[in-house]
Amino acid sequence: MEKLYSKKIILARRSLVEADNNEIIENAKSKNVAFLVIGDPFAATTHIDLFLRAKKEGIKCHILHNASIASAVGITGLQVYKFGKITSIPLENEDIESPYDVLKGNSSLGLHTLFLLDLNPDEEKFMSVNDAIRYLLKVELKRNERIFSEKTLCVGCARLGSESQIIKASMAKDLLKQNFGKPVHCLIVPGKLHFMEEEALKLYS
Repeated sequence: MEKLYSKKIILARRSLVEADNNEIIENAKSKNVAFLVIGDPFAATTHIDLFLRAKKEGIKCHILHNASIASAVGITGLQVYKFGKITSIPLENEDIESPYDVLKGNSSLGLHTLFLLDLNPDEEKFMSVNDAIRYLLKVELKRNERIFSEKTLCVGCARLGSESQIIKASMAKDLLKQNFGKPVHCLIVPGKLHFMEEEALKLYS
């Protein structure tokens, strides 16, 4: 991209984008600034904050929307409008149970649950589908509310939208044995399935 546009591209870590750093805004006051993100720019609250700060400074913004993981999961055959609340599983999750609570709430309504899996590129740490399943099993063992088990149907996804994407649908215990390869991964726990969704998941089972 640098060769194509003859422009230097800066890898923007979270610290450059968040509110306590105004470098992007200050630059945009006197020159054109392009901020490129993976997925849709407004799928993250951090990016909405950046947009609002720019607007307060009277900076003209032009948004180009892109595919988001929230829509890309449609390739699994699960109907996008049947997904409930989306949640993230952090890398440091020893005392965190909120993703389990989201699954519990969505499941009670028959809705699918999409788990976004944490990453820390600076330290080369990326949560895998396998890690996410182990996390849910660990919380289930503690809570014993029969929300998630080794026999729960899951859909593990890796690198959705790329030529090397992987989608596998099976019981949790089976996906634990799978190697999903390089990041980025996400996990889906389906809710009540329509017959067409069942048919689609057979492609990945």
